[in-house]
Amino acid sequence: AAEPRLNNWPPLPSFCPVKPCFYQDIPVEIPADFQKTVTTMYYLWMASTIALFLNFLSSLAWFCVDPSSGSGFGLSILWALLYTPCSFVCWYRPMYKAFRSDSSFNFFVFFFVFFAQNVMYVLQAIGIPNWGFSGWILSLIALRTNTAVAVMMILVSLSFTGVAVLGIIMLKKIHSLYRRTGASFQKAQEEFAAGVFSNQAVRTAAANAAAGAATNAFRLPSCRTGAAPGRARPSS
Repeated sequence: AAEPRLNNWPPLPSFCPVKPCFYQDIPVEIPADFQKTVTTMYYLWMASTIALFLNFLSSLAWFCVDPSSGSGFGLSILWALLYTPCSFVCWYRPMYKAFRSDSSFNFFVFFFVFFAQNVMYVLQAIGIPNWGFSGWILSLIALRTNTAVAVMMILVSLSFTGVAVLGIIMLKKIHSLYRRTGASFQKAQEEFAAGVFSNQAVRTAAANAAAGAATNAFRLPSCRTGAAPGRARPSS
């Protein structure tokens, strides 16, 4: 029997109490035709993470210049802490598993989540004030106040713009690859149903529900055919 593969991502040192959560090896698990695409998406995820970290630094610098921008600074911390793990789990891993096993269900999950992610990339690049993103609008505002902070924000805006452009390009590319594989919504439904019914907890719950329904069905007729309670006859 083949030895089980140990989780290797994130690559944490051995002394760390938190252990890796996923196994990832693109050259081993992904077919050769799709390895470049999956690798590019991994770099895109890393680039978006770096951009969020730079966004946090620029928001901190802007907060030091303009104390009234505290809400934007607070949101920049939230976005960095929230998007980094959620984007990996919600769109990168479904994309990885879709190419690994040609899974229509994972393709559909990826398209749905990554489309929303691209909308967020565009909003990050725009940089609406007090949204926590040092995009173009906020960079132009800072340019009138502090040049050094504005330059930092412009670099973040360029990062957000590059990530947004690459995200849209890769969404279109993966959609074209998906259409060539012959995948369909019906296949995705079948995969979902097979995954649900292969789950031991789901099977146990279904069996318990069926047993409970059968027990109740046998009890009802016996209750209906039983003698109705009446008044006791007086003894003569």
